[in-house]
Amino acid sequence: MKRTAWIFLVLAAVALSVLLSTANLFLGDLNQDEGWYLYAARQVTEGRVLYRDFMFTQGPALPYVYGVLFPIIGKLGVAGGRMITALFGLAAAGCAAWLAGRISSKYWKQAASGPSDFSSHWKVAAFSAFALAGVNVYQSYFTTIVKTYGLCAFFLTAGFVALSYSDHKRGAMASFWGGFLLALAACTRLSAGVALPIAGLWLVCNRKKVYPFGEGTAVVCHPNPVLGTFQSAWFAFGLGGGFVLLVGLVGFFFLAPESTHFALFGYHAGRSPGGLLELAALKVGFVSRFVQAYFVLAAGCAAAFLFRRHQRHVRRAGEEFEWEVRPRLTELLQQANQAESPFAHSFISLLWMVGAGVSLVHFSAPFPYDDYQVIIYPVLCVALVCVLVPRLSEKYQIRTAWAVLLVCAAASFSSPINQDWMVRGRDRIWWKFKEAPDLAVLQKAGAEIREKLGEGGFLLTQDTYLAVEAGARVPHGMEMGPFCYYPDMPHEQAEQFNLLNREMMIETLSKGRAPLAAFSGYGLTIESPGIGELSSEHWRALRSVLEKSYRKTSEIPDFGQAHTTLEIFERIPKP
Repeated sequence: MKRTAWIFLVLAAVALSVLLSTANLFLGDLNQDEGWYLYAARQVTEGRVLYRDFMFTQGPALPYVYGVLFPIIGKLGVAGGRMITALFGLAAAGCAAWLAGRISSKYWKQAASGPSDFSSHWKVAAFSAFALAGVNVYQSYFTTIVKTYGLCAFFLTAGFVALSYSDHKRGAMASFWGGFLLALAACTRLSAGVALPIAGLWLVCNRKKVYPFGEGTAVVCHPNPVLGTFQSAWFAFGLGGGFVLLVGLVGFFFLAPESTHFALFGYHAGRSPGGLLELAALKVGFVSRFVQAYFVLAAGCAAAFLFRRHQRHVRRAGEEFEWEVRPRLTELLQQANQAESPFAHSFISLLWMVGAGVSLVHFSAPFPYDDYQVIIYPVLCVALVCVLVPRLSEKYQIRTAWAVLLVCAAASFSSPINQDWMVRGRDRIWWKFKEAPDLAVLQKAGAEIREKLGEGGFLLTQDTYLAVEAGARVPHGMEMGPFCYYPDMPHEQAEQFNLLNREMMIETLSKGRAPLAAFSGYGLTIESPGIGELSSEHWRALRSVLEKSYRKTSEIPDFGQAHTTLEIFERIPKP
């Protein structure tokens, strides 16, 4: 019966996580970032070099990984990109389960010889970590739409899975792959790079726990003649991470140093939140929205804090008074203390330190969006369950698993994200229901434009997800979609960075060779890098230039992100 219950619980958790990912894939709101992420992957498949030939303001990993998988995207469009992202997000949840189970199983040196009450906690820990990471509609949404989060979360969590084997006799190999994967996470989103120095210092400071066979001998008799010569796991870790950073970042700085520096640092540093009051509001909002999105995790952290305080109180009381249950309590605590693995205990601390480090980097950003935390959330889930689960009694294991699943499901199906699947806002007391999912509207518009342009035709647009869906190309300089316009940037610098200043934008609008143009409410309205709204005079000036060369032929209401109106133009034939 117990085995059957576990099988049912696992199947239910997997089914719920897949259900949420599928719903977000087909019904989730569109995001402008999806377009230029996928368009960058297409550019890479055509032989263009990131940063040097076109602008991209994130790490280089996603365009090259998605470029390998671009046949799926080329066939399915944005839906294909979402499917790939969802698989990475689910893989991150799976790695969280693997990591939690491994740490919990190592928390007791030998489960068979340790206290029977704690012999199978790894099942509860693995299940709880998967449920927390996978059965969360907010996490599911942001690891399904095409952003860097799903890929980065997978690399981060997989990297810690590899590091959890660093106390093995083949620990150098495990540490090498740990550094390799964590560096890939850094090459996906730079904020994840905080994990590298923290993990490296942890390996050095805990070398006696990492090398259980004697310091410097963890790789004795290693079958690999190269890794077998390493004397320390931290050296292998540095080699794996350094190799990825050398190829994935330093190489681009060598090819296009100024463009790469601007893409990875200059663009983000140029954003300004405004005054002190606005900055404080953004910081407080970041924390508030994080707690709302991950309320189960936040409540679990509060419970862990209170539990630890209660545990210390019980221990002090047991020393001062003769309790009737003191003999049994003392026996259990002694058995637990004897069975605890110093390595596992230290590894949990590592996860908390990395979670705090990455969170602080996100909190310090000029615009700290709460969805930044998506990449570190699976790691925080593992850290939490590994603190709470090992202290449970065996008779509460199934009940705990049920409670975790039901609470995660309830939190997910009460989220405002589910409402956004069906409605697009509210007019006074009336809900505005969507006539069709956002993705379906995009696919229909893309099919119409593809029919007019043919495969690979030019489309003048800043809505790059429309160009991806239509199989079209955008003019050079518009690869970043709504974030391509830097009106005050010097001409030479704009050319070097593959962006558009005011003069170049006017030239593109007036002399473009695209037979069709398409602009939603995001088109010709944003100035970078401050991400400010263009003045009405500025907008009208650009619009008048556009209308001299193009005439509007149709429009699609409630299109794309924020459900603005998409206007479609045809080029006016020259006399």
